[in-house]
Amino acid sequence: MTAKTIVITGAAGGLGLVTARHLVQAGMDVVLVGRDGERTAAAARGLPGNVRSLAADLSHRAQVWDLAAKLEADGTPVDVLVNNAGAAFPRYAETPDGAERTYAVNHHAPFLLTHALLKAGMFTPEARIINLSSFLEKRGKLDVHDPDVLGTSWRKRFYSQIHVYATSKLLSLLASKELARRLPQGVKVYNADPGMVKGTGINTNAGGLMRLTAPLFRPFSITPDEGVRTIVHLATATPAPEPSGGFFTNAAPSEPSPRAVDPALALAIYERTAATLGL
Repeated sequence: MTAKTIVITGAAGGLGLVTARHLVQAGMDVVLVGRDGERTAAAARGLPGNVRSLAADLSHRAQVWDLAAKLEADGTPVDVLVNNAGAAFPRYAETPDGAERTYAVNHHAPFLLTHALLKAGMFTPEARIINLSSFLEKRGKLDVHDPDVLGTSWRKRFYSQIHVYATSKLLSLLASKELARRLPQGVKVYNADPGMVKGTGINTNAGGLMRLTAPLFRPFSITPDEGVRTIVHLATATPAPEPSGGFFTNAAPSEPSPRAVDPALALAIYERTAATLGL
C-alpha cells in the first residue's frame, strides 16, 4: 500500500503520533485527530510529508459525528482508520451523553466513527479499520447475561480503573468481531494490542490499582516505536492480514480471552451498542 490516506485519532502525542511518524515515513498521507486543536496542529507541522490535523473531543458523540462530517466534506476517501484514542479514569463520571467516560472514549467513539464513515461511504473498497486493543481485556468484568455497554453500572459498584478500562476494551473487541461479519467484502477490521508501552498517556496518568501495579510491568515494558509495530503492520502489510475481526499482537494473530470470541455475545454487544448510539 502506497500513497494512501490514513486517519489516526488520539494523534497529538503518544502512540498516535509515533504511529503517524512511521506511516509518513512509509509514504502515507496522514490526518491527525486530537482533542486539543492547537497541539494537534503543532504535531502535524512537526511531521514531514502530507499531514493534516482535525480537532475533536471523542468523548462527545456530537463531536464524533462532526469529525465524520469534516472528513466527508474533505472528499478524500479513507484507506485506513486507526482508532487509537484511549482513556482510563480513576473515578466514575459521565459524559454529557450519559455514558461512563472510559466506555465513551474506548468503545463508543471508535464504534461511532467507524459506522459514521461507513454510512457516508468514505472507506475505500479495501479499507482497513484498526482499533487499539489491550491484553487487559482478559480482566474485563462483563455480565454476559445482561451486558452493560453504557458503563453506568459502575456507578453502583466498586469503581476499579483497571477493570473499567479492561471491560471497555473487551466490549470493543467483541463489537469488532461482529462488525467483521457485516463489513463489505474487501474491508477489514483489526484489533491491535501494542503491549505495555513506556510513557504512554494511560500508563502515565494511571491512578488507583493501575498506578500501584505499574512498577511490576516496567521490566516488561517496550518503547513506543516497538509498541506501534503491530499497528503499522496491519495498516501497510500486503496482502491484508487475516483474520478480519482478529486480535493481533507482535504483528501476528493472537488469542484473546474466550469471551472475546463468543459469537452470540459479540452479536449482543454490537446490537446494544448500535442502539445506544442511535445507529
